[in-house]
Amino acid sequence: MLNLSKVFVFLIVFLTCHLSPFTCQLFAKDKIIAVVNNEIITQKDLNDFTNFMRIQLSREYKENELEAKIQSLKTDLVTKLIEDRLILQEAKKNDSKIEVRPGVSIDIKPDENRIKAKINEIKKYYPSDSEFQKDLARQGQVQADLEKRIREQFLMYNIIEHKIRDKIVISPDEVTKFYEQNIKKLISPEVRELEVITLENEDLAKTFSYNLRTGQKLEDLATRYPISVNKIRVTKEGELAKNVEEVVFNLGIREISAPIKIEDKYYVFKLENISPPRQLTLSEAQDKIYAFLFEEKLQQNLSKWVDELKAQSYIKIF
Repeated sequence: MLNLSKVFVFLIVFLTCHLSPFTCQLFAKDKIIAVVNNEIITQKDLNDFTNFMRIQLSREYKENELEAKIQSLKTDLVTKLIEDRLILQEAKKNDSKIEVRPGVSIDIKPDENRIKAKINEIKKYYPSDSEFQKDLARQGQVQADLEKRIREQFLMYNIIEHKIRDKIVISPDEVTKFYEQNIKKLISPEVRELEVITLENEDLAKTFSYNLRTGQKLEDLATRYPISVNKIRVTKEGELAKNVEEVVFNLGIREISAPIKIEDKYYVFKLENISPPRQLTLSEAQDKIYAFLFEEKLQQNLSKWVDELKAQSYIKIF
């Protein structure tokens, strides 16, 4: 494999140096940035991967935050592309079948229904299918590109599931030991219990909030205003938007907020109760500890496996 890969690289360099000027311009636009065994990674692959990350992260970050996040990831994207290519190559061996125990193999090809469901989930963040397609076009993508990338993600997930995740074991002793060593950090955060009143109109919301703050009862106001009331429990851990969190966590008991606009509705918050931080018991913390230890082992074992794949492969970065 090593010698063949070197020949492969030589041919790429030779052909690139002996092509017509027009073809060389095309190569400049789609230059080779790495070789992984007998596959190449091009600048277009990197651009497509960056755009795919942008589409996925656009659900979590606003425009300025999104671009800052993309820039922070760029230095690691080539490494990520190489590692993904190694995992995909391993997953595609033997027609996407892997041996789970001697003589027993399973098919890890992704379920096409899950790919369609993932596409539909992404589409929900757009007002229409045409807007979704326009956004893809702005990123230099079509839906087939997105489906291909998602299919590859599921294939990578499936092989990691069977090669790594299924083999991780966390014992009760490990959970207990972690609890005893980190007991001072295992604190339940402050919990705020709120009544949330929703109104459709800004003027009504202002009048309603004023009347509630002047002592009128919610039950009486409910007969005069078109409202809906819900009760929620929140912690200061990013559950709420920052502007809402600032208001909610500055309220005193029984205090009522001014209306806050969220999308096309108005919300009035009334603080009912505050539960202060407290020490978690082992039984309360064990699920959180288990999840932390599991993720830690997963990342360690995954890194070790990818390093083994790298050691067995020919990788050249230009």
